[in-house]
Amino acid sequence: MRMLTKTRRRLGGFLAALLVVGAVACGEKPTVLKEVALADVRVKANAGDAGAQTSLGVAYDKGEGVPQDYTQAAAWYRKAAEKGYAVAQDNLGQMYALGQGVSQDYVQSVEWWRKAADQGYAGALYNLGVMYSSGQDGPQDYVESHKWHNLAASRASAEDQKQYAESRDAVAKLLTPKQLADAQQRATAWLAAFEKRGGR
Repeated sequence: MRMLTKTRRRLGGFLAALLVVGAVACGEKPTVLKEVALADVRVKANAGDAGAQTSLGVAYDKGEGVPQDYTQAAAWYRKAAEKGYAVAQDNLGQMYALGQGVSQDYVQSVEWWRKAADQGYAGALYNLGVMYSSGQDGPQDYVESHKWHNLAASRASAEDQKQYAESRDAVAKLLTPKQLADAQQRATAWLAAFEKRGGR
């Protein structure tokens, strides 16, 4: 009986995909594909899948396939963030920094960014660098800002590499040679501790 149910689910998924492909081939709008994909993501998110919860959070955050709703976005990000999902932690930190879907709270944003940064997530490393250079959560600290920007640039995807490196270099221009050496030493120490914890 269980095998039959699995077969039906697979067949149902196959038929849904076939209908979408057929609709696209006939010139219909690909929104059908988004609706099918979003329905699948919602099922997985409700079942506790952190990646799906994050994807659903992004959908609500950007208004993709659903009406834009920052409160729903923050709620879905939180579910995944509490499971240790770095992308969700970074996104939830951003929601707190901007006051979208939650009350603006820089302490919370830094807390979530640090959790994601502890996993080596480049976006969170970058956001910490921005926070220290702007002084949002205390006095400006360009040495600490450079440290985080340097780490972000070293771990960035090809897509983000240029932006993160430019931010690092812009902060470097504000530092004395001694401060720059200190920032680089801090980044090296953080990276060594990260690798010792098993980070890659």
